[in-house]
Amino acid sequence: MISSDFYFRDKIPVAILGATGCIGQKIVQLLERHPWFQIVALCASERSAGKAYGEAVHWLMPTPLPPAIAQMTVQACEPNISCSLVFSALDASVAGEIEWRFAEAGFLVVSNSRNHRLNPQVPLVIGEVNADHLELAKKQPFAKGKIITNPNCSVIGLTLALKPLFDRFGLEAVHAVTLQAVSGAGYPGVGSLDILDNVIPFISGEEEKIEKEPLKILGKLSEQGIQEIPLKISAQCNRVAVTNGHLACLSVKLKQKASRQELIHAWNDFSGEPQQLQLPSAPFQPLHFFEEPTYPQPLLHRSLDKEMAVSIGQLRSCPLLDYKFTLLSHNTVRGAAGAALLNAELLVKKGWVFW
Repeated sequence: MISSDFYFRDKIPVAILGATGCIGQKIVQLLERHPWFQIVALCASERSAGKAYGEAVHWLMPTPLPPAIAQMTVQACEPNISCSLVFSALDASVAGEIEWRFAEAGFLVVSNSRNHRLNPQVPLVIGEVNADHLELAKKQPFAKGKIITNPNCSVIGLTLALKPLFDRFGLEAVHAVTLQAVSGAGYPGVGSLDILDNVIPFISGEEEKIEKEPLKILGKLSEQGIQEIPLKISAQCNRVAVTNGHLACLSVKLKQKASRQELIHAWNDFSGEPQQLQLPSAPFQPLHFFEEPTYPQPLLHRSLDKEMAVSIGQLRSCPLLDYKFTLLSHNTVRGAAGAALLNAELLVKKGWVFW
């Protein structure tokens, strides 16, 4: 294994597909000072191609657009760029075909888009939960290229909280109610007259993702592919007037009886390969449990531990199932751009990235 010090001297060239969108911008922001990766191409739609990135993008990040990035010329999303690793933040309306073409051309595609998540040959990866599922990509029909996906933004936080409970006690059923930030809808997102002083109890396609994706993520990798777990999940999703940070209220039924303190220990003791490998984007502690009765809160906890940690609180007995609790994760970092970077860092450490 190559020492990570190597990448401080010789960074890996990467491209971003969908670089002008909200998640594309967040990837740009996170990559600006990344110790391993260097942006060599910014790709977007035909209407942006040929323009300087600073002209094509409506920059929404809280930090200034770096001048060197602003001067880069936006390219079309064609697989003729000088790198082998690409991050995809493409809109779902075009991501499926474009990502496939890049993989066919030999590129390693790390995607935040939903199109290939449930493809039986495509790994759906949360670094701390199922890094071993990356091996599934070797079954893909490409000579050299691969597609790796990260899950839905709510699913990542939810599954990180469920993983230690699933491993130690087993899970039979989960009921989840999400309160999701407006940034999850992209830009310009939800109209102000719709969301101010309001809650919208519908997010298209979101309930199905929460009910299906964890079954694959928590499944077991075998020669035949991923054997999904037989877990019943019921989800209800709401859009709320919060900028960043998805909150979820969960009730869980365990297969084995466990005390409240045993659940807390399971969360506090949890870590995975990203922590063992000390990956640049990995939180020091993936799960943080709070005893304070009013925690977690988006305003206070969404930026915890590189914006990559999940905050958990309000653990108490549930009169219908076994326990209920509340969790919070940063939807555009832990739930999207940061999750993609973490997967790419895993791929580097596992020797999948060449340049």
